[in-house]
Amino acid sequence: MKKNIRDCVAAIREKTDFVPRVALTLGSGLGQYAAQVRVVCEIPYQELAPYGFPVSTAPGHEGRFIFGYVGETPVVCMKGRVHLYEGYDTEQVVMPVRVMRALGAEILFLSNASGGINPAYPVGSLVLLSDHISSFVRNPLIGPNDPEDGVRFPDMSCAYDGQLRALVKEAAKACGIDLYEGVYVQLTGPSFESPAEIRMLGRLGADMVGMSTVVEVIAARHLGMRVACVSLISNLAAGISENPLTSEEVEEAGREAEPRFSALVTRAISMMRSDAE
Repeated sequence: MKKNIRDCVAAIREKTDFVPRVALTLGSGLGQYAAQVRVVCEIPYQELAPYGFPVSTAPGHEGRFIFGYVGETPVVCMKGRVHLYEGYDTEQVVMPVRVMRALGAEILFLSNASGGINPAYPVGSLVLLSDHISSFVRNPLIGPNDPEDGVRFPDMSCAYDGQLRALVKEAAKACGIDLYEGVYVQLTGPSFESPAEIRMLGRLGADMVGMSTVVEVIAARHLGMRVACVSLISNLAAGISENPLTSEEVEEAGREAEPRFSALVTRAISMMRSDAE
């Protein structure tokens, strides 16, 4: 995998010498934010596939790296991520994070769409992750550890950087956006959860559930990246809502939330540049 990462970086460097500070991953229904980036270069994942890079197949995930600026902050934006349910193993799912880190990114700013478990979160609300539950997915660090990447047993006490969380909350306040805070749990998908599973997850302390993010966070923290994540509550989880769950519902929630999400992300990323200075 290390060779694959080096090969991907070399292929990207043939197209651009751009060095990002922030790596931004756009979740389901949120890919339209990429239009806010002042683009320097775009590279479809398909061009990196010969080097082992995974290609997005999920609906709403276009599958390309976008290099450019949000305000004055240099970013690499993943317009579409890859998931375990697409048939990729955990190591492949976190490969984009490793590539973005190798390109120079210091901060990983993630987004996702999730099902709401906490009844206090209305559909369409934005939630800042304070913690996660990773017990239901394979840890991406299983296997030999390269000490150049990070320590064998990385601490996850503060997986979501406290300073970045404060910064995102400040950005939300400045934009007049209600921002909740809570615990996210990742399951593999692709089936939505059953009502019994949702009851179990709620009792374990989860506020929302989705099919991404946690393995990426673990890999990023292992690499020494600072991490923040905002989740869009795209639907009420099974057993809470009387309606059947659909991917179309997720996409529609993303379209509705786009103005608020764009304002929050743009303001937060601009503040992340100041945070570094």
